[in-house]
Amino acid sequence: MRKTLLLLLFASSLALVSCFKDKAADPQQIVLNEDGNIKNYLAAHPEISATKDTSGVYYQVISPGSGTHSGPNGVITIDYSMQLLSGVTFSGQTGYKGKLSDLIKGWQIGIPLIAAGGEILLIVPSRYAYGTAGTSQVPPNSTVIFDIKLKNIEQ
Repeated sequence: MRKTLLLLLFASSLALVSCFKDKAADPQQIVLNEDGNIKNYLAAHPEISATKDTSGVYYQVISPGSGTHSGPNGVITIDYSMQLLSGVTFSGQTGYKGKLSDLIKGWQIGIPLIAAGGEILLIVPSRYAYGTAGTSQVPPNSTVIFDIKLKNIEQ
């Protein structure tokens, strides 16, 4: 009788725990959803003629700049603004300086497409921006649009 009661208690506990199981989103579904959302955004904004990189990052070179392009170890100085696909804007920064390889993957993909003095619009899926964690400003799994002006490159 005691074994039956313990078995019943264990089975009940297991069933209860499974009810509270965190159901993580399927990464492939997130990729498909984000790409669909980006395509819908671009359809609603015909003034943006973005190209899709093989990584899934969309970009539009507004001005190519001149001179050399940054490599992964380049220290770049940029001015940038950022917003979500919903139009919610966040404060950007002027004179931001950092080593390209230390920055978000979307910037590592997009910034080398322009030279100093150039400007690029990047539409960065969450996996190359702030991911499932987000930031204090950017919600998890958010596609972020960056307008970046590359001011300087130190190789």
